[in-house]
Amino acid sequence: MLFDSTLRRDLARSFGATLVVILTIVLTMMLIRTLGQAAGGNIAPQDVVLLLGYVALGQLPTMLALSMFIAVVATLSRMYRESEMAIWFASGVGLTRFVRPVLRTSLPVLVVVGLLALFVWPWVNQRSVELRDRFERRSDLSRVAPGQFQSSSDGSRVFFIERDSQDGRTGRNVFILSSSGAVEAVTTAKSGRIAIEGEDRFLLLDRGQRNEQNAKTHEKTLSRFEKYRVLAGERMLSRADNLPPKARTTGELLRSPSPAFQGELVWRLGLVLGGANLTLLGIALSEANPRRASNWNLLFALLAFVVYYNVINLTQAWVAGGKVGMGAALIGAHGGAFALAVGMLWWRDARNSRRKWSTSAAASAKAGA
Repeated sequence: MLFDSTLRRDLARSFGATLVVILTIVLTMMLIRTLGQAAGGNIAPQDVVLLLGYVALGQLPTMLALSMFIAVVATLSRMYRESEMAIWFASGVGLTRFVRPVLRTSLPVLVVVGLLALFVWPWVNQRSVELRDRFERRSDLSRVAPGQFQSSSDGSRVFFIERDSQDGRTGRNVFILSSSGAVEAVTTAKSGRIAIEGEDRFLLLDRGQRNEQNAKTHEKTLSRFEKYRVLAGERMLSRADNLPPKARTTGELLRSPSPAFQGELVWRLGLVLGGANLTLLGIALSEANPRRASNWNLLFALLAFVVYYNVINLTQAWVAGGKVGMGAALIGAHGGAFALAVGMLWWRDARNSRRKWSTSAAASAKAGA
């Protein structure tokens, strides 16, 4: 039908433009934050682009739902302002008649949101955890840039090295300042290399000397060595077995119904249910007065989106804390939102019907007079 095709075309156009704007804003914010983390030494500089992609992919379900919600509100509000809705209402098309084409347009978006939330979201978080874990567990030698002094991960050692290999396992002119309690030691060596034993990494030094000084007894010890071994890092990167709930697959969350896992499930399912409910709320919140140039309905719609998604996060925290059950949280939050959306649609449709009946009655009375 002409009604369905026109509305779906306008919704698709508005959704595409809104998604581009929101994606640009979010990517810019995430890039600034990721660069700040890299500058602060929390992530590796070479992983900035990869981590940014993971973060953007993880935030994509929320961006898709928000874009679809804004597209519905903006498209129908424009139709109100340009008196298109008045024409449709006068033709016998009620507000509930807009539900079917809007849901048909938003259905592919909701399917993508569901796939991203249930399957892509845990994979993205797992990759991000592995990137950060690999950076935190890298050896102290790999932290050092050639020609620069750099402290170790626990702050107990200071390194200076001139690296002469691309793999970062071999270096020359090694300087290490270490402190343990009252003992401070300065170790220098001609060269050094990384050796792996089990899950530990050791720095093997060749042809150097070690000078120790006790701050309490003021004793000094000078020793020379041909070979010396020092722990160069805590542990190698191992397979993360203690992943947070957000990095667990949906199947794992279903097999282990702990409160933390159920809270994560409530959040993932809430993204899908919230997107569907927001689509219905968008139809009800899009009413605008054509005699007013303000966009208060869009501001109220954005406020409703913020409140709804804060409720989703709140239910996740309640379920994870054991305060509310998973079923009660889903029914209470999303069932209540669905009832509110249906109630607002019925109220708006009934009010439009009363207005149409009043207008028809007044016109008949005037014609009779």
